[in-house]
Amino acid sequence: MAGSFFQSVYDVVAAIPYGKVVSYGDIARAIGYPRRARFVGFAMRACPDHLPWHRVVMSDGSIAGGEFALVREMLLRGENVPFLPDGRVDMKRCRAVIAPEIVKS
Repeated sequence: MAGSFFQSVYDVVAAIPYGKVVSYGDIARAIGYPRRARFVGFAMRACPDHLPWHRVVMSDGSIAGGEFALVREMLLRGENVPFLPDGRVDMKRCRAVIAPEIVKS
């Protein structure tokens, strides 16, 4: 399951448009595992560098990433992703909609 689960996560990440973000939970729901946001996080730890990994944030717009959080924030700001005064991404303004055809079985 891990291989196909991870690939499903990466298929969604690859389709996140420039200037948009999705949450770990958004991805989990899109691939049919609505209560597995944490597992999406595990997949993201091994996300291939060529994918827009920085566009995946927490559901409240907080930026995860440990030592890479600042890099992620800088990349998102470079894409003109809107932020709230408290430093979280403005999810209402820039959450991407995940189209069903993106998710491969």
